[in-house]
Amino acid sequence: MIKIIPAIDLIEGRCVRLSQGDFSARKTYAGDPVELARRYADCGVQRIHVVDLDGARSARPCNLATLERMATNLSCELEWGGGVGSDEAVRQVLDAGATHVIAGSVAALQPEVFCNWLSEFGSRVILGADVRSGLVAVRGWQESAGIGLESLVRRFIPFGLRECIVTDISRDGMLGGPATKLYVDLREQFPAVTFTVSGGVASMADIEALDALGLERVIVGKAIYENRIALEEIGQWSRNA
Repeated sequence: MIKIIPAIDLIEGRCVRLSQGDFSARKTYAGDPVELARRYADCGVQRIHVVDLDGARSARPCNLATLERMATNLSCELEWGGGVGSDEAVRQVLDAGATHVIAGSVAALQPEVFCNWLSEFGSRVILGADVRSGLVAVRGWQESAGIGLESLVRRFIPFGLRECIVTDISRDGMLGGPATKLYVDLREQFPAVTFTVSGGVASMADIEALDALGLERVIVGKAIYENRIALEEIGQWSRNA
């Protein structure tokens, strides 16, 4: 069964959600992100997806204290992205308790650096590929790297790439359904890589449809915050998985 990975996006230590990556179109949700992460973990999920949006804009990790609290209080895996732009940043994130580091801008703009990370940290490094109109976006989705998604993934296969999170920016936070064909095509092109669906998931029906196609992982964020998917449903799915 496809694994559900709940998402937590952070600005100044608070839970937020953006629409199509627009920082001016953000909604802030009440509550402690560590407590929210604990609720997800209690549902039986194996991994939580956390994005440091402050870090994405400033090109350095900014919410490490929150990560440390999560790692101290939870036993599930934590994949962390945002502001991972240097060797030091990778080590800071891992030392703070993340089990996996997501890197996007560096992979697109400094591929040799990302290759070194794959060599040094192996499967703990995940490629984050955020796509708008077929091209990879970088620096907090504010700029285009001028490279296509398939070309980016293909570049890192020889260096041991195992995981890639692909976000369709046009669907992110819009609750209009995921770009299903995109992920099916990627899986067929690159069978050695596990692709995580990200963007657009609005209901358990979306997740069931992705599962029926044999996709392996899906990130869910706004649908949970907006009560379109209940924690009880995630718990039941995770127990069955």
